[in-house]
Amino acid sequence: GSNVFRLLAAQWLRQTVGQQVGQAIRGAIQGELEARSAATEAGQEALPPSDLAVLFAIEHESGGFVDLLSESVTTRCAALVEHYGLLGTRRVVVGETGVGREAAYRAALDLITMHRPAWVITAGFAGGLTAATRQGHIVLASSVIDETGREWKIPGSWGTPTGSVHVGRLLTVDRLIRTTAEKADLAARHGAIACDMETAGIVRACEEKGVRCLSVRIISDGLDDELPAEIEKILEQQSLAQKLGAATGAVFRRPSSVKDMWNLRERALVASDRLAKFLTQLIPQIVRENPERSAP
Repeated sequence: GSNVFRLLAAQWLRQTVGQQVGQAIRGAIQGELEARSAATEAGQEALPPSDLAVLFAIEHESGGFVDLLSESVTTRCAALVEHYGLLGTRRVVVGETGVGREAAYRAALDLITMHRPAWVITAGFAGGLTAATRQGHIVLASSVIDETGREWKIPGSWGTPTGSVHVGRLLTVDRLIRTTAEKADLAARHGAIACDMETAGIVRACEEKGVRCLSVRIISDGLDDELPAEIEKILEQQSLAQKLGAATGAVFRRPSSVKDMWNLRERALVASDRLAKFLTQLIPQIVRENPERSAP
C-alpha cells in the first residue's frame, strides 16, 4: 500500500538509473543514516500557537507542501523533523513523523505540545482498496479504523465527493499491503476505501490532546496496482544492512527492478505535488487568514 512509496523513497535510488546499482542503493541508505544521526534533541524557544499542523511520514510526501511555505525554518528534533513557516499569513508547522503508527503517535504528541496548533491534518500517501479509489485520487477520511476494530470519527465535511475526491473510512495497517487480493480482503473486512500506516496514531494523539483533526490522503497505488514480490522481502528486513543485502540480491536476480524502483520514486514526486495543491485549496476552508500575525 502507501508505505511502499515512503520506504522506497527514503531507502532506495537517488542516483540516475545509468549509475552503478550498488552506488545508488548505498547513497540512499547513507542519506537515511545521516538523517537519523542528526535527529537528536534540539532546544527551541517558546513559539506562538500555530494555526495549523500538517503531518506527513517522510520528506518525499511532504516536499511538495513544504515548498509552498515562506520564511520557513527546519529543525530536526528527537521524534520528528519540523518545518515552521507561513502559508499566506497562516502560521503552519509541517512535521515528518517517520513511518508507522507508533512513530506518528509519538511525533504528534510532541508537536502538539510544542506548537499548540488549532488544527492537525494528517496527510500523505495511501493505498486504494476499491476500484473507485484510483492512483492520483484524493481520500478525505470520514472515520479512521485500525485492524482491531477501534474507530475514530472525523466530524465535519470538508470536501465534496467527485470522480477523483472520495470521502469514506480509512484503515491504518502495520504491514505492507502488496496484492490486489490483500486489498480487496481488507476492504471487505473493514469497509474501508483506502489504507495507510500512520493516521490512527495521529488521530489518537489529537483525541488525547483535544485538538481538531482531519485526514487527507492521495492514492499512490490503486486496487489493481500490484507491486513486485521482491519488494516485500526487502521491506521485511529489520536493519539497513539486511535491507541492502536483500536489495542487492533482488537486483542481481532481476536487474529490471532498478527501473521499477526509479519509476515508483518519480510517481511519488508527482503525487506529493498534487497533494500539496489540494491541501492549499482545503486549508482556507478550515483556517481563516490572520493578517495581524507576523512572520515566525
